[in-house]
Amino acid sequence: MSQPTGGFHQRLQALSPRQQQAFMAALCERMLPNYALYAQTTGEGNPAGLRAILDLVWEQLAVKEARIDFDRQAEKLAELEPAATDDSFGVRRAMEAVVAMSALLDTLRGEAPEAVLEVSRVSKGGVRAFIELTEGEEDAQRLAARIREHPLMADENDFQDAVLEAAEGQLDRDALKALRRLGRNEGVSNLGLEAD
Repeated sequence: MSQPTGGFHQRLQALSPRQQQAFMAALCERMLPNYALYAQTTGEGNPAGLRAILDLVWEQLAVKEARIDFDRQAEKLAELEPAATDDSFGVRRAMEAVVAMSALLDTLRGEAPEAVLEVSRVSKGGVRAFIELTEGEEDAQRLAARIREHPLMADENDFQDAVLEAAEGQLDRDALKALRRLGRNEGVSNLGLEAD
């Protein structure tokens, strides 16, 4: 296999729409525990509903002939959004999972050329916010350096690199299963958190 050329974003944009969808689906898998934690702590939300929508995305990727109404799935997803009135940390991380899923559904419903970059940014942004919250650094330059060097950010970058590399290959049924397993990350989210 030839070594991919170009930077991370160029490689993401060079993927076929199906490869981009697989990349986004894997990142969404890794954000789902954040939504589940929000549901556990607030009694709001429906992680099973989010899981069902993402399962349909994987089915569409695996079975080209699958006929799934993603307009309807987008409506269902909108009903799962956390309340806009709550601006707590957990709600914002749950909202990121919904936003990422929405971007992914947009690509399945038509053109959304920037969606793959958006999902990548949303996942990294959640990690950055978590580090800012836990590190509590006042100095912006020191905080930026701390974020870059933080093990969670290193893990996020490594994870996205691994998913991109997997998505660049042939996405047969086995490759999709492996990518989904990678995304599930043994139930640990991009923030290093697990839901019960």
